[in-house]
Amino acid sequence: MESPEKAWLDEYRRGNVDAMGKLVEHFRRPIFGFILKMTEGREDAEEIFQETWLRAIRNLDSYRDKRFISWLFRIAQNLIIDRARKAKPVSDPHPAGPDQPGDPWERIPSPGISPARQVGGRDLGGRIAKAVSRLPREQKEVFLMRMEGDLPFKEIAKIHGTSINTALARMQYALAKLKEELREDYRDIAGGQP
Repeated sequence: MESPEKAWLDEYRRGNVDAMGKLVEHFRRPIFGFILKMTEGREDAEEIFQETWLRAIRNLDSYRDKRFISWLFRIAQNLIIDRARKAKPVSDPHPAGPDQPGDPWERIPSPGISPARQVGGRDLGGRIAKAVSRLPREQKEVFLMRMEGDLPFKEIAKIHGTSINTALARMQYALAKLKEELREDYRDIAGGQP
């Protein structure tokens, strides 16, 4: 069975420009989510997202990966690294947290959740986002590629140019740091268990 991504790529190569729009929409959530969490804010993320697609379109003839999403992640990762090299360091990439207007957290539907639980979930989501933002870059990238893009570790390792064991270790370190930093929240969710 042919994947919809391959069909859309083939259509685009045959001249159907609408097929590219379908690809962009199909991959918007994982790619934009990754970029947003790796950059300094929505405006920065939107620029990198657009540049990711521009580079993908310009270099479509050189695309040889098995999974298109892995190739997009690699392009986005390179753009993020390039921008970070040029930018000044910032103290907090998510200063307003998940309650910032226009933030993707606001678009997550919550049917049947009480307002109190909704606020508690937003607070927890904000603490998780902050904890993720403080991870070392390599661990944060692996964590987000896995969680946002649902990429297999083999592909994450390929994108990073490392062994699969290195990718797995980075994820393990990221999870350990997040668990430690969110220890109190974990206890509350687990019903007081350590």
